[in-house]
Amino acid sequence: MFRRLRSRWKLPRTMIITRVGRTYLVITMGVGLGALNTGNNLLYLVLGFLLSLIVASGVLSERSLRHLRIRRVLPGSASAGEPFAMRYQVRRTSGRSFALELAEENSQVAGMVWIPTVAQEEVTVRADCVAARRGPLKLKGLKVTTTFPLGLFAKTRVLDIEDQLLIYPRRGFVCDEPSEREGRLLGDGGNPRRRDGTGDVLGLRELSPGEDARRVHWLKSATAGKLLKVEREREDTRQFMLDVDEDLTGEALEARCEEAAALSQRLLLRGHEVGLDTGTMRLRPASGPGQERRLLSALAWVGHEEAGT
Repeated sequence: MFRRLRSRWKLPRTMIITRVGRTYLVITMGVGLGALNTGNNLLYLVLGFLLSLIVASGVLSERSLRHLRIRRVLPGSASAGEPFAMRYQVRRTSGRSFALELAEENSQVAGMVWIPTVAQEEVTVRADCVAARRGPLKLKGLKVTTTFPLGLFAKTRVLDIEDQLLIYPRRGFVCDEPSEREGRLLGDGGNPRRRDGTGDVLGLRELSPGEDARRVHWLKSATAGKLLKVEREREDTRQFMLDVDEDLTGEALEARCEEAAALSQRLLLRGHEVGLDTGTMRLRPASGPGQERRLLSALAWVGHEEAGT
């Protein structure tokens, strides 16, 4: 009930006096006091000019905040504690806007972008943002601020643009890698005749048409005068099942999610299959970039299942 009343009576604009504006107001008050004490017509003329600039500043800043059309473009992936690119497509239905600053109203997302001018042609701008914690973040409002034209006041308007951004667990967690004996061996991955793996170097051979050029040994190729491909032994492919205890809460839960994310990325990078069991969700073991995204998304939702319902 209180939130509903607060949203209904929320001010359409907020205004902050800048440092330049405070100096300007002090000067204006000084001129006004001098005009009242002396009755000098010239001081009254200067006072009227200073006050008219304040009025003009309010009118022009309000004009810059109107007729805006903004669309938020969410990033493909975002990890807690790391900068990610948030893009905005901005245009006006008529006229021009100047000196705009865009920032998220959600305090959990830090970052802003400054736009010198906006016309009827759509422009795409990028803001480097940072989210402190993992999980789904509801983005409800976008703050648009301008100091146009004189920099005396920073006037802000909040546009209602709703989105949901999923923040993956923080990367860089230092953890012990699981023993190879903990994973279940799959197929004939250890067969040395299979020479397309990521293990020890077996030798060099000429690159065949249609093969991946990323395996080319460029130094040896330059010496031999032809493209030579590095052959590596295929390592054993194993299955690993990671788990997150559903009874964990707070910092312990955050630490376990970060550890599971780091482990899954390392194991997938080595070609293994990785699955996940969170108690409320179970992912079958698989490999590849698609499985990495599924694992990180599942870890991001751990402890926030109610937010998705």
